[in-house]
Amino acid sequence: MSGRTRLALCAFAATMLAAASLLPLVGTAKWFLQAVFLLALQTGVGVLARRMRLARVLTVSLQLLVTLLTLTVSFAREYALFGVAPGPQAVQRLGELLTMGADDVNRYAIPAPATDGIRLMLIGGVLLVGLTVDVLAVTVRAAAPAGLPLLALYSVAAGLSDGGAGWLFFLLAACGYLLLLLAEGRDRLSRWGRVFGGVSRTSGGLSAGLEGSGRAVASVRTGRRIGVVALGIALVVPAALPALDGGLLGGTGGGSGRGGGGGTISAVNPLVSLQNNLNQPENREVMSYRTNADNPQDFYLRILALDEFNGGEWRPSTRRLKDVPDRLPQPAGLAGDVSVTEVRTNISASRSYQQTYLPLPYPASEVDIQGRWRFEPEGRTLVGDDGQTTRGARYEVSSLVVEPTAAQLAGSMEPRSDLAREYTRVPASLPDVVQETAEVVTEGAANDYERAVKLQNWFAAEGGFRYDTTVTSGTGTAAIERFLKEKEGFCVHFSFTMAAMARTLGIPARVAVGFTPGTVQADGSVSVGLRDAHAWPELYFEGVGWTRFEPTPSRGSTPVYTLPDTPSQDPSDPALPTDGASVAPTDTPSTSESCPAQERQQGQCGASTAPGATDSADPGTPAGTVALWVLGSLVVLTLPLLPMLWRTRVRGRRLGSSGGRTAADAAARVLAAWEEITDSAWDHSIPPDESLTPRKAAARIVRLGRLDGSAAAAVHRVAGAVEQVLYAPEPGTASAPADDVQAVRTGLRASAGRWDRLRATLAPRSAVRVIWAVSERRTALARRWSDRMGRDRWAARLRRPSRQQG
Repeated sequence: MSGRTRLALCAFAATMLAAASLLPLVGTAKWFLQAVFLLALQTGVGVLARRMRLARVLTVSLQLLVTLLTLTVSFAREYALFGVAPGPQAVQRLGELLTMGADDVNRYAIPAPATDGIRLMLIGGVLLVGLTVDVLAVTVRAAAPAGLPLLALYSVAAGLSDGGAGWLFFLLAACGYLLLLLAEGRDRLSRWGRVFGGVSRTSGGLSAGLEGSGRAVASVRTGRRIGVVALGIALVVPAALPALDGGLLGGTGGGSGRGGGGGTISAVNPLVSLQNNLNQPENREVMSYRTNADNPQDFYLRILALDEFNGGEWRPSTRRLKDVPDRLPQPAGLAGDVSVTEVRTNISASRSYQQTYLPLPYPASEVDIQGRWRFEPEGRTLVGDDGQTTRGARYEVSSLVVEPTAAQLAGSMEPRSDLAREYTRVPASLPDVVQETAEVVTEGAANDYERAVKLQNWFAAEGGFRYDTTVTSGTGTAAIERFLKEKEGFCVHFSFTMAAMARTLGIPARVAVGFTPGTVQADGSVSVGLRDAHAWPELYFEGVGWTRFEPTPSRGSTPVYTLPDTPSQDPSDPALPTDGASVAPTDTPSTSESCPAQERQQGQCGASTAPGATDSADPGTPAGTVALWVLGSLVVLTLPLLPMLWRTRVRGRRLGSSGGRTAADAAARVLAAWEEITDSAWDHSIPPDESLTPRKAAARIVRLGRLDGSAAAAVHRVAGAVEQVLYAPEPGTASAPADDVQAVRTGLRASAGRWDRLRATLAPRSAVRVIWAVSERRTALARRWSDRMGRDRWAARLRRPSRQQG
């Protein structure tokens, strides 16, 4: 094993040992295994590039290219061309994931969930540090400075984990750095040979100061000093880092405000454990309540609203918190003509249930609870402050039961422009199929209310969707597109997709997360368990406010105001969904129209055979875009092969012409053959020497190329023909057959090593002649332009006196 290969392996090991200190920050170690694999690829490319003796810049460039390709395949494959090439959409996706990862760092407590954004930050950071260590220790051969990126990696982990990166991880990182130093020292000593370190006082003699019979005292002392200084810095820097608060940086996930009127939301997103809760074998109770509401089946307990959709996920916006008022303000958008009933509920949370947000019926009007709680007005949520959670909480809530009619919802006015702008915003990465499907499903609807009802019924009963809690979770645009195609998922997929489709139609929408009403007990209380966790969309209608819809089949209850038999005095009232509005014409029988939508949602009317509306909604990618992407991919893939293609073309032009009737043609063929031999030797690490005669140049090629037999004879034959062409009064019958050139090339390849042969083929050194030719042409053009401008100036000077005389 060569010294550089050994150094590269030690750099890889040092990086991964230092990266192990990041393990306590995330709840799973799968990202670490992925980082190991990707860093191994990056290191392997560097090893191969150095074996091919590529320039340092090319080696680092290849490693960067491989890193970008692997990150694209791992995190943005659906947006990449052919799943590999990082196009504009893939780069935009990676940027979005980095932004989401930065937000997740500020939101989640340690250990944080391995979201796509956090995984990209971790793996990308490890790859970047690994590349820096590789460049410093292997490419530049300076292992001591390579400790700085390793130190930064461990220091960040130690500063964020609040003691989680303990002595074991520190020891691993230190061992990795010392291993790298020892490998670099061994490589340096091996290049200098046996190093004299001074005469031994104990054993005496000169031989005691030589490596192998003694110790290289100076080198060992230097390595020890560097290691001690680096380890000391690694101990001091984490201790000097300031305390970081909030989310992943704080460890509690609580609100950061203290005192009156300050602070912002920074809490754990409950979606992290929603799917896990739904798949629990035991429906363990998280809370119980008693209420005087007439219809407990509509009594949803809401935790928070996710109102920001950035393409990667739905999340709550960062908003200011206030002190909890005695009476919460009137709900936004609720008019006085809507029927409202106030009910009271007593809630007891289990001691095993710890959540920063307080579950409340929506909209709550009064909350009586002890502890440090803050109020967020926009989402009407209560957030725990300074580590306050729901663990064992007992509280009393007054809430409003809002009962709008279909006519009131259908006749709602346009919402405020600022509200509509905020809650209808969709990311640029949202696939076109989402809006196209929404338009097909709601075709024929007269207003936003009818559109919302059509969307709900399509998901719940008419679209052929299947409820399945084992489907891979995901909240981004790719998950939505996959859900519309495969038509199976659970409440997260149904609610997020309906909210996104509503936004594309101009209906303000957000997603609420909480619990369905639960199960009534024999003593009159209602028990809410882990498997009652739920997500549902809320759509905004001016005059009613934020209104619940239920698109998830077999979950919760369908709101009364969305049922087709809602009472109305006027049969032609536009509030009722039109019977003639159909999603798409179909020859297959549909579910009986006498079956209410709620029963269809619960699965009591049989399976729907109506086809989904997405089958023909996507018109496909325009042909022009496909052509441009294909052309761009060909350019990207062909660019590294240009030197090889150029050499193949030049070789064919030099040797391909066997015709020619004059002596000049024969002389040109001889010189072209000699140029090909010279360039072939150059490609195999024998640069040309223009000061030598053809005979001496041939002898040099034979000696350095270790040619013998037919190859050596062929070189001398062609050199003799060149001398005859250049120096003889009459070239006569001088010739250089292509077979001689091929014999020389075969001999050069046979005497070269494997990597030299590969480099001579893929990256021939003689390809630099292209750059020389371009430079000469540019110089000639510049000279010609200068001469022309000079002639024009002289002509102008000559014409000027004649005009004055005239």
